[in-house]
Amino acid sequence: MARARIILDRDFTLGPVPRRLFGSFVEHMGRCVYTGIFEPGHPDADEQGLRRDVLTLTKELGTTVVRYPGGNFVSGYNWEDGVGPVEDRPRRLDGAWHTLETNAFGLHEFVDWARLADVEVMEAINLGTRGVEEARALVEYANHPGGTYLSDLRRKNGADQPFNIKLWCLGNEMDGPWQIGFKTADEYGRLTAEAARAMRMIDSDLELVACGSSNLSMPTFGAWEQTVLTHTYDQVDFISLHVYYHDHDNDVESFLASAVDMDRFIESVIATADFVRARDRRQKYINLSFDEWNVSYRHDVTAEGVSRADITRDWAEHPPIGEGNYDVTEAVVVGTLMNSLLRHGDRVKIANQAQLVNLLGLIRTEENGPAWRQSIFFPFATMANTAAGQILRTAVTSDRYATARYGDADLVDVSATWDEEQGQVALFIANRGLEDTADVEVVLRGLSAEKIATASVLTIPDGTDRFAANTAAQQPVGMKNLDAVQIEDGNLHITLPALCWAVVAVQVTKS
Repeated sequence: MARARIILDRDFTLGPVPRRLFGSFVEHMGRCVYTGIFEPGHPDADEQGLRRDVLTLTKELGTTVVRYPGGNFVSGYNWEDGVGPVEDRPRRLDGAWHTLETNAFGLHEFVDWARLADVEVMEAINLGTRGVEEARALVEYANHPGGTYLSDLRRKNGADQPFNIKLWCLGNEMDGPWQIGFKTADEYGRLTAEAARAMRMIDSDLELVACGSSNLSMPTFGAWEQTVLTHTYDQVDFISLHVYYHDHDNDVESFLASAVDMDRFIESVIATADFVRARDRRQKYINLSFDEWNVSYRHDVTAEGVSRADITRDWAEHPPIGEGNYDVTEAVVVGTLMNSLLRHGDRVKIANQAQLVNLLGLIRTEENGPAWRQSIFFPFATMANTAAGQILRTAVTSDRYATARYGDADLVDVSATWDEEQGQVALFIANRGLEDTADVEVVLRGLSAEKIATASVLTIPDGTDRFAANTAAQQPVGMKNLDAVQIEDGNLHITLPALCWAVVAVQVTKS
């Protein structure tokens, strides 16, 4: 049995839980849009072709913000192709994924979907094949009330009121040689600074995200962030991070410790941003937008977590890309990645799981068929709907284990929140051990546990193994009651099964 001791003190907080931490991503890639969120003719589609079953699951997730329309797709995308009468929209080749884009779904449809899903729009602009003028024009089209050519064009196209999109990504992964129009850090930094200025001339009330490194393994990591922020510090609010983890060479022990690497990644980017702040004597802080993250169920993948075998397509319309069934192990890793994001919520203010539907999706669909929850749906939804109030600092002493990729890692991983208004402490806690249970002591300081509000766990379903996954036919993986939670003298004692991610929420009083 593994052992861990966790100390939580109500006076040691990191700040409020950022609601944008529970974001996702919809890209024109694979079946994320077409037959994912949008499928005219589906039995459960509305009059616009938006799938109601997917909307229902998106709301259940607690998703708060969704990035659109890419991704690599955006670096070759003309936003004008996706507005106006559908019958007049051009069909285009998408070089990023070697598919045919019909443009039947565009900006107006996505804004309508986002409103129905009750999520904020995070719009990405093309800084690959286009630049300052495209960025400025799109803001005018989306946000200006009327009386100009572009704003009146939006009204002509059916949206009398402005979309009021306030959160924007300035390009996507512009350091990556796979990106259409990729750039050096100086080239991207100068372009982004000018695009940001032009956008704010149209709407001064914008929040802007500059591209950080595409992943931690890029040879220019660190230097890229420093150079880009040197050019853009006064113009942007966030720097982005992207990462996808998978089980390298069947090294499950390292895979389960992926959050150790995420912690280091986040802390390295914070350090770089703060170096630029100190060097240039700036007042404001640049916060982080972790606007692509996930695990992949494929072994041969690109930096974006997509199977290399899936990339070469014969210009098909929305072919399946990166689809599979997430298992218990992958769900536990996703839970620990969410723990990492929450633990850094003082600086990580936005996070977007990639992607929402089908392609590495939280949700899977069948064309003209059902939609269902993947295993990774559950830790996301549980934290999004439970974490509230203040993020608590966690002092953890845990048994550790060795990994080949990330060094030693705690067997027990945790994040926690305290909602003073509701009088509730919530712990999000994982046992990385493949075979042993974990005995966890939780010491509350300044607080006293009075009643268990909820306790549930995602672990290996009875009669299966760690590869159990949900399919259209059956969904054995989900949250179930965690009975092994006791209150002892105002503190908690929790016994976790092997390979699990759990939530324990307790009603507390101040002491």
